[in-house]
Amino acid sequence: MAKIMIVEDDPKIAKLLQNHLEKYGYQANITEDFDHIFELFTEINPDMVLLDVNLPSYDGYYWCRQIRKISTCPILFISARSGEMDQVMALENGADDFITKPFHYEVVMAKIRSQLRRAYGEYAPKVEERTVELEGLTLYMERMEVKKGDHIVSLTKKEAIMLEILMKRSPRVVSRETILEKLWDDQSFVDENTLNVNVTRVRKKLQELGIDDAIETVRGAGYRFIPNWVKEG
Repeated sequence: MAKIMIVEDDPKIAKLLQNHLEKYGYQANITEDFDHIFELFTEINPDMVLLDVNLPSYDGYYWCRQIRKISTCPILFISARSGEMDQVMALENGADDFITKPFHYEVVMAKIRSQLRRAYGEYAPKVEERTVELEGLTLYMERMEVKKGDHIVSLTKKEAIMLEILMKRSPRVVSRETILEKLWDDQSFVDENTLNVNVTRVRKKLQELGIDDAIETVRGAGYRFIPNWVKEG
């Protein structure tokens, strides 16, 4: 079941889109917090985004650029703006298609199916999945999952990136600055405690796999990932 994120500030249109998508078997998530669209995207990890241009605070072009920094999922603009420049701006900012309001729902559904096929289905380019392995622990970056034995745990985008850095450099120490650079474009706006919170979340995800205390805090330096679940002999 494909997950589709609806970013539309008209609640009536958003609800109609959600109902229509669910009718065809899709999982549709309506966004109501328009100040934290990027954070919501990383939490939901949708397969596709339906994005309006006119939004509170920042417009859809801005949010499209932010999403494109971490994802290649299809982004379909749905807007009352019908000018050629609006469509050009949408495409140049990373969108895959543009539909003007008012629209026919069947046209929207056809374009959604087309984009999903191109991204994930029969027309999708065949690429080798990126994985990181360490002593029986496997991280699947595209799926944002980590696996040990028969157990699989889902991760957020930031959790996956952090774990990738630590696993690749294990057992070396990774500085806090290096992790911050990978997770946030502008470190000056990151609270000191934010990284600690994200490390705690990764530790909890590892605990779900039966791995305790593998991420060591090296005071004054950073963090080190030790495969302590491997038993010698």
